[in-house]
Amino acid sequence: MNPASFTQRWIHPAAFGAWLVGLSLLQTTQALDKGRSPTETDVLRQLLQVESQVQQALPRARQAVVALQTGTGTASGVIVSPEGLIMTAAHVAEEPGLSIHVVTEDGKTHTAKTLGLDTATDAALARLDGTRMDWPHVTLADRSTSSTAGDWCFALGHPGGFDKNRGEVLRVGKIVKTTANSLHTDCVLMGGDSGGPLFDLEGHIIGIHSLIWEGRDQNVHVSLAPFLRSWDAMLASEVIRTWARGSGAYLGVATRMTDDVEVEIVDILNDSPAGSSDLKVGDVIVSINEQAVTDQPQFSSMIRDRKAGEEVTIVVKRGLAPEVEKHAISVKLGDRQEEAPR
Repeated sequence: MNPASFTQRWIHPAAFGAWLVGLSLLQTTQALDKGRSPTETDVLRQLLQVESQVQQALPRARQAVVALQTGTGTASGVIVSPEGLIMTAAHVAEEPGLSIHVVTEDGKTHTAKTLGLDTATDAALARLDGTRMDWPHVTLADRSTSSTAGDWCFALGHPGGFDKNRGEVLRVGKIVKTTANSLHTDCVLMGGDSGGPLFDLEGHIIGIHSLIWEGRDQNVHVSLAPFLRSWDAMLASEVIRTWARGSGAYLGVATRMTDDVEVEIVDILNDSPAGSSDLKVGDVIVSINEQAVTDQPQFSSMIRDRKAGEEVTIVVKRGLAPEVEKHAISVKLGDRQEEAPR
């Protein structure tokens, strides 16, 4: 497969321009004489290597990617075991025990049941119905390796819903940021990609598409850490709303991203720093110590990066338009000593 056919078949038009930049660079560099600079040579070799690795990993990866049809719309997922276990996003699965339609690469529709969810990080599992034990699937990246900023990756999914003539849509990009529970990449994602897989260049899953915002140059994916941490609980169809164990400070709230791309408090744990403060369910978190809060992973990191006992000022928006008010609330952060799945 030559680069042109590779691009035209698998890369969505929204990502086509970015890929053409790489191809243009390839063509320009190939046209240079033997006196080309080492930097250009390095770029050429890297792009050729990335292209080759993606082409090798793609056939197996795409067979495991599925489109999910729920009561609220279309999304994506990926099969990770021969018995039909599916990884997706919590905001796609919504709650345990729901029946969803799963469309595989061949266009056939199957049914599945949602299992458990980790709404604190947007991780979820589902399982295809029946006794089949030979579903095409992919494996998770090795626990001993970790993704870092600058690593190449590729995203698959079904933006806009399943289209057999088009197939899965490929986006190639780089990791630009990592947090304890998420990966940020420059892969172009759109509606319908939610819950789809992010792969390393060997075709192993490294994340699940979570926060997708048009108009931003980054999208957020749930990393493997939350899945591995709560795997058994999710298999048992438990819902985890917050985790209170780990390093750093502890606040004791569960949050979600609103349609207006804001971080909203949806639950407050009793006997937590938040429970002893003036924070309320429904508050939209604006800032912590005058630093703007832009998304859930960043908010979690801002809490974890502090020490227990530190007092912070959290500015929230409260109420409905036109009567929205801002409140500055002081909270003394606690110690993350006890696990609290709910």
